[in-house]
Amino acid sequence: MTRSMTAFARQQSEHPWGTLVWEVRSVNQRYLEPHLRLPESFRELEGGLRERLRKGLQRGKVECTLRFHPAEQGDEQLQVNLALVSQLRDAARQVNELLADPAPVSALEVLRWPGVLQERSPDTKAVHQAALALFDVALAELVENRQREGKELAQLIEQRLASITDIVAQVRSRLPEILARQRENLLTRLEEAKQELEPARLEQEMVLVAQKADVDEELDRLDTHVAEVSRVLKQSGAIGRRLDFLMQELNREANTLSSKSIVAETTQCAVELKVLIEQMREQIQNIE
Repeated sequence: MTRSMTAFARQQSEHPWGTLVWEVRSVNQRYLEPHLRLPESFRELEGGLRERLRKGLQRGKVECTLRFHPAEQGDEQLQVNLALVSQLRDAARQVNELLADPAPVSALEVLRWPGVLQERSPDTKAVHQAALALFDVALAELVENRQREGKELAQLIEQRLASITDIVAQVRSRLPEILARQRENLLTRLEEAKQELEPARLEQEMVLVAQKADVDEELDRLDTHVAEVSRVLKQSGAIGRRLDFLMQELNREANTLSSKSIVAETTQCAVELKVLIEQMREQIQNIE
């Protein structure tokens, strides 16, 4: 299936410990070029993310941005290190036994002791797994969007292929008429110039004209390339480079047709072919 290289995907997930947001966007590029923007605490995921991209995509510049918004910390997120409090209590008793008039230790003073109050931090492994799972969803959305746009591009290209086929058929059907008209024009010019030409020389001139106007091979190759482009569009995987090569071949045949043109009709047809080929080439730049 034809896939575009231009697409965007965004996925968000809410958790008790915070919010994860993935934004993945891709544009056309000759090779696969991933760019990852991750918070520092997620850097260890980079290898796994790149591997997922290599499996899911083959071409394109892909920017992947992860945003992590921790949940607001309230009283319920604080926990007391009871083991440390017990140690502080025992230490205070020992000190009190050595003092004549010890001052009481309040609970607030104990809570101020470093390490007594601890913030409940989420499990790092669970957070990372959630980030990877959400990335898989975002990547799947990106691939789906690329396929949908690729389908539209394929339809546009098929329309232009149909137009090229019509033009080729039109030129082929009019070749006998074109050659006959060229012969008449040549004879008319000779008569107007009142020049006499031997029948053998006249026939030789007409053979040269016929050879110059003979574009059957170019028309056949145009039909062949059109059929090949249509076939490649139905293939899976990366087809953009193959299509780009076929555009070069189509353009070469259109140029040859133009150079062999002896009447305005074929010249106009060659120009229309070049316009259609260029339109397809622009669309193909976005195909994976």
